[in-house]
Amino acid sequence: MLYICNSNISQNFQLMAFAFIVDLPTSVFILLLICLLAVCFFEAINGFHDTANAVATVIYTNSLKPQVAVIWSGFCNFLGAFLGPAFIVWLILSLFGAGGDSPYSNIGVAMGILKLVPQNDLINLAIGENVAFVLAILIAAIIWNLGTWYLGIPSSSSHTLIGALLGAGFALWSVHGGAGPGWHKATEIGLSLLISPVFGFSLTILMMYMLKTMVRKNKKLFEEPAKKKAPPAWIRAILISTCTLVSFFHGSNDGQKGVGLLLVVLMAFLPMQFAINQNITSEQIKTAVTAINTTLDQQATTGEHPEIITAIRGTSVKMAAQADTLDRNNRDEVYILRKSLQSYVKNTDGQLKLAGLPKESTKAIESELKKIKLAYEFAPTWAIFLISFCLGIGTMIGWKRIVVTIGEKIGKSHLSYAQGASAELCAAVTIGLSTAYSLPVSTTHVLSSGIAGSMVASGGIKNLQRGTIKSIALAWVLTLPVSFVLAALLFYLFRLIF
Repeated sequence: MLYICNSNISQNFQLMAFAFIVDLPTSVFILLLICLLAVCFFEAINGFHDTANAVATVIYTNSLKPQVAVIWSGFCNFLGAFLGPAFIVWLILSLFGAGGDSPYSNIGVAMGILKLVPQNDLINLAIGENVAFVLAILIAAIIWNLGTWYLGIPSSSSHTLIGALLGAGFALWSVHGGAGPGWHKATEIGLSLLISPVFGFSLTILMMYMLKTMVRKNKKLFEEPAKKKAPPAWIRAILISTCTLVSFFHGSNDGQKGVGLLLVVLMAFLPMQFAINQNITSEQIKTAVTAINTTLDQQATTGEHPEIITAIRGTSVKMAAQADTLDRNNRDEVYILRKSLQSYVKNTDGQLKLAGLPKESTKAIESELKKIKLAYEFAPTWAIFLISFCLGIGTMIGWKRIVVTIGEKIGKSHLSYAQGASAELCAAVTIGLSTAYSLPVSTTHVLSSGIAGSMVASGGIKNLQRGTIKSIALAWVLTLPVSFVLAALLFYLFRLIF
């Protein structure tokens, strides 16, 4: 996991200022601002598109008034996106004196999004190509998200964004060749998107059966909420807690997707500033590589495979020399160093598993590799804050259309207290685990599946409204391919213009 640390706040804001005063042509500068606003708009749409996932249960059970629910959910989304689960874990550990350095956010999901596009190719392409690439992604994602929201269909913002990234990346590859979309990463993400709703559906059914077995005497939990009447305090506390958890974990996962999208824009317009982390000096890279060499030297005769240790050390020496002579104003050198760093970290990490080194040595080398990774896998604090803010604000508006679908149209009966709590708790667990493993998942899919699972647990398959389920399923099936094709076509169009 990679973290943004407290000490980098002022440096990151300086980086922000530097990024906006570089010598860009006026027309390109205006396009950059438009694209940044479009990213903010997409993240706001993501907020109100997915708000129902958290607030439907507390609204339909009268646990919170709608206005209070969406404001609270928006605040929790902001905290989840800006701080992330890593901060909460650190806070808990700190109470027992084992917190260590304070993290801001785990950006593994953001890096996964960035790896879907040929990021290294963006460094060398003409600015017009990059503008066409970025606009195609943004407009395709916004069009589909707004359309499904208007129709009240709980479609996935994650599928939309991933489809648009892959579609634009494929179109770019078809014109210029190069690395093309990150198909390997797309497969990994695709599996997480496929498995997570099934996991949420099954886990919710299991939880409902456990509740029915363990809470037989209290029938109130399984009743439909009375109109305009708040539930008992203990039920209300449970529902507000699950709403808080879903909101926080939704922010931690979907917020990172927005950060990843913002990094794509910054890489496209300002590759020299964002290809290599401006806060990581060549000396720091060299120091980390030297530390790895020192550890390898100490174990050169004790490892199970000394030839592997020798190979790693030889690569490390070359890497240190390359970092030492880097000219950050030379586009070719920046491009070459970025690719070299990525290759070095990947190969060294893979070879370590075969070298047979003691655990202490392996951990020491892995710690240095994480430091090197920060040279090309990073997100400025201002970017995380901006996306967190847009997600939180978006959560507070436009929520009603999809709340109605979640609360009334998935099952033939309205949500009971037990159904709402079970679906949200299972969704929070699923999303939290996915974020911990740096995997983007669809909050919409996970929670909608959880609601469906709770309905099945209460009345079998016949308790589902087939029309709504078909509409949701159709949107799930169409979202990724439609956004893929739309982004590809828009790239070809914008390429003619720019």
